[in-house]
Amino acid sequence: MARIKFEGVGKHYPNGFVALENLNLDIADKEFLVLLGPSGCGKSTTLNMIAGLEDVTEGKLFFDNEVMNTVPPHRRDVAMVFQSYALYPNKTVYENIAFGLRMRKHPADEIDRRVRDAARKLEIEALLQRRPDQLSGGQRQRVALGRAMVRQPAVFLMDEPLSNLDATLRISMRAEIKQLHHAMQTTFVYVTHDQAEALTLADRIVVMRNGVVQQIGKPDDIYERPCNMFVAAFLGNPPINFLEGALSLEAGHLSFKRGQTTLRLPTPVAERLASQVERAVVLGIRAEDVSAHSGALDSACVQGRILAVLPVGSDKFLEIEVEGTPMFFRFGKEGQHREGDHVTVKLNLNRLHMFNKEDSQSLLW
Repeated sequence: MARIKFEGVGKHYPNGFVALENLNLDIADKEFLVLLGPSGCGKSTTLNMIAGLEDVTEGKLFFDNEVMNTVPPHRRDVAMVFQSYALYPNKTVYENIAFGLRMRKHPADEIDRRVRDAARKLEIEALLQRRPDQLSGGQRQRVALGRAMVRQPAVFLMDEPLSNLDATLRISMRAEIKQLHHAMQTTFVYVTHDQAEALTLADRIVVMRNGVVQQIGKPDDIYERPCNMFVAAFLGNPPINFLEGALSLEAGHLSFKRGQTTLRLPTPVAERLASQVERAVVLGIRAEDVSAHSGALDSACVQGRILAVLPVGSDKFLEIEVEGTPMFFRFGKEGQHREGDHVTVKLNLNRLHMFNKEDSQSLLW
């Protein structure tokens, strides 16, 4: 069992800096939880508290039903994989993986069995007699994973483990980490600022900002129903488009209005926003939730001038100025688009997001 629970946990430093504020979080046994956010948001502090590398200055941290606030790191059944790999340069791969087990006085035959089993699962059996300087970045990362695996911990902690790898290798390593979680049936807590990693790996994501949790949920829920503009913008590539405007009644129907643009809201959306007439709002629409449009304008169309055409292999992104605001939209490779052209884009209004301009909170959450 490895259920981890934070009850009102905070981390305050003597100089007055607050790294973490009132964290309430329940991590289920065998869950893969990802802590996501920009640098300085408190995600690594949270991970280090689980490991015992940072003290809890307020609240309580539980492993199952045991309070862990004062339990030293070596008495916590956790294993940690760092961004820097932290391998011993003068030891072989075998010795690096075996090191923790030897320090804990495990029998030699058990150490050998565990090391070779981990090496087989990670496909590094042929590397066991090499030293770290003879390995690629991906191979070093596998060694670091193997060193943690042989411990057979109740909790597996990962702090930005793929950030030093190139883009192609990061994708393959994500798949390996996902498979590792399924194989080990252990609680994983993973820190990253990469939203693609979070969406790929997590059972649940915790989005953090300035030491405060913004939203907790399954990847699809957070992507589809962000609670505020920060969460909406942090997940998605390119980031979600925002367009400031106001809600108004147009011919008896609730519409979003900005300059010459009037978007008639679908009935389900209009019903939820019926009490918000005349409120200043920010409309959010993701790059993929649009299509090219020709012919007569309708109440779901916006017009603008192409600022840039950005091919990305199977697709292309158009940067389009809409009502004075640059916005990015994704289209297929077909179609001729040139900078300076004026285009009409149809929005999928059933996929829009609406935020209160004053406090950035979602009006549809």
